[in-house]
Amino acid sequence: MHRRHFPRRPRRYRYGGRQTTGDQTVRDLKIPAQRHPEKAHRPDNAQPKKPAWIRVKAPSGQGYAETRRIMRDNNLVTVCEEAGCPNVGECWSQGHATMMIMGDICTRGCTFCNIATGRPETLDAFEPGRVAHAVEKLGLNHVVITSVDRDDIDDGGAEHFAQTIRAVRHRSPGTTIEILTPDFLKSVPGSLEKVVESRPDVFNHNLETVPGLYPSVRPGARYFHSLRLLQRVKELDPGMFTKSGIMVGLGEGREQVHQVMDDMRAADVDFLTIGQYLQPTPKHHAVDRFVTPEEFASYEKAARGKGFLMVSATPLTRSSYHAGEDFAQLRAAREARLGRV
Repeated sequence: MHRRHFPRRPRRYRYGGRQTTGDQTVRDLKIPAQRHPEKAHRPDNAQPKKPAWIRVKAPSGQGYAETRRIMRDNNLVTVCEEAGCPNVGECWSQGHATMMIMGDICTRGCTFCNIATGRPETLDAFEPGRVAHAVEKLGLNHVVITSVDRDDIDDGGAEHFAQTIRAVRHRSPGTTIEILTPDFLKSVPGSLEKVVESRPDVFNHNLETVPGLYPSVRPGARYFHSLRLLQRVKELDPGMFTKSGIMVGLGEGREQVHQVMDDMRAADVDFLTIGQYLQPTPKHHAVDRFVTPEEFASYEKAARGKGFLMVSATPLTRSSYHAGEDFAQLRAAREARLGRV
């Protein structure tokens, strides 16, 4: 298995907000060049000024502070922080945080993503229990659990996902569980089945962009593999809700977005999210343009016409944004379609 290697000098890795020393080189993930060594050689891309409809308030307040404390007390990583989500202030103030399991270092180097790239640490066997404790402590009705890519593990972390889902079910049986998984592209056969057998309520895997942009945006992934993964989930469990999302503003065309919608519907995806791509640093993929709220509304109308049960298409839409409220609407939409209400 191919692995990325870094210069051999005494190193420190940050994990879940902690600094741990080891026999590898000191690496400060707060420094872009060390956080994204695979992007260091790339030319800078100008970061355009955000329009008024993109700007959000800085996170603050008692709810935000309490959520952050619970995450730190349980030594947990959140994608809200690692990916620099613009909605972190709003979500955390309400006690909603998206747990990111299997560490904070990813084996992929997608050009849009702000999560650190490199060689991850060994899986933490106690992490599923800590996630379950945090979910119980926060009193969540709905939780979203995601992860980094772990191409260094035979099953891509599928069993770790399953253990986390089971732990949350045990501690909080009334909580609905949504997972946002990697593509398991390099995993052994049966990996996806492990996750589906653990019975999450929503299985989310993002296509991220249109197929023509995969070589420059998501070079380590394959569009039709990801599409097939979503289709396979439905084959394994037809009653499980599936969800996927894309970003716009990367250079895609309107017709390409509509084709992705058609591909998702052919795979029987229930829920579509579309949000504006925001460039984390000058080394990341450039923002092609800021899509207007009116264009997002047009995408939502088109997607609903294609048969999605649920659509969220706004500039600030992210995979787990308002996930709990959206899940309730998703379930109600299925019941209505089946004529049960």
